[in-house]
Amino acid sequence: MYNSRISGLGFYVPDNVVTNDDLSKLMETDDAWIQERTGIKERRHVVKGEDTTTKMGVKAAKIAIERAGIDKDDIDFIVFATLSPDYYFPGGGVLVQRDLDIKTVGALDVRNQCSGFVYAISIADQYIKSGMYKNILVIGSELHSGGLDFTTRGRGVSVIFGDGAGAAILTREEDPKKGILSTHLHSEGQHAEELSLLAPGIGYRWVTDILKDNDPDDVSYYPYMNGQFVFKNAVVRFSEVIMEGLKKNKLEVKDIDMLIPHQANLRISQFIQRKFRLTDDKVYNNIMKYGNTTAASIPIALTEAWEQDKIKEDDLVVLAAFGSGFTWGSVIIRW
Repeated sequence: MYNSRISGLGFYVPDNVVTNDDLSKLMETDDAWIQERTGIKERRHVVKGEDTTTKMGVKAAKIAIERAGIDKDDIDFIVFATLSPDYYFPGGGVLVQRDLDIKTVGALDVRNQCSGFVYAISIADQYIKSGMYKNILVIGSELHSGGLDFTTRGRGVSVIFGDGAGAAILTREEDPKKGILSTHLHSEGQHAEELSLLAPGIGYRWVTDILKDNDPDDVSYYPYMNGQFVFKNAVVRFSEVIMEGLKKNKLEVKDIDMLIPHQANLRISQFIQRKFRLTDDKVYNNIMKYGNTTAASIPIALTEAWEQDKIKEDDLVVLAAFGSGFTWGSVIIRW
């Protein structure tokens, strides 16, 4: 049985910065209202026609591959996590394989929204542990801005999300005490509609009905979130799954050197930090700059923390996410 370690990291965000003041020109909101509820000051949005979910993922992947010190053809498998693929089908994994001109390796798409990167890491880790693959490219990439309601009606959701991508190379590790120690995944589908986007979905709305209705007031095309309900569930599940991972490895909260939570809402991260009594240097947040980038948020934050030397060899790094589905999970890493 092998272990897997993260050998390369990279991220990409569009140049176009959208501030809270910019959004206040489109809807009834203001900087103070947004910061008080989410902690977000600005986010990045693509310029239409310049970037796609796949293109952003490819840009992040190229950086991760270079930092891993491998050739693109050393990659054995691709796992691509997103809720905003370029096409309804095929998924983004094969487009990444094409755009990076990688040999005909397998490509898998993960649709677990905010937990997508954690799920993708877990899948890649199992493939490497089994000995099936040696180097796996894992990407989380999201383009939200093209599907948000930038009116006062949609402000509760639209002020939160940003665009971007992060990537990691998982590589076989011979030392059983290094790399990814364990991953922990959960779901609770009874709450699926509390954070959802219902259309277009063939089971929910037939294409013929969509074309026939052409209803401009049909909000099923926009994301819906029961904010308070999601918040209450998130803080519970974050805590549970972090503790699950620590206990699995006979570790305690005091052993955490860096916690990288999914950047859903700064208030959620702060709640968890206070509950676990972690100092500021042991929790990394960047939602203030990028908003919630869903499957991309953890790899973007992880890459930034590593680039800033906040993560060092032998550190205990914990990744944790909660999101639509509901799904949640954690990854325990000895760096």
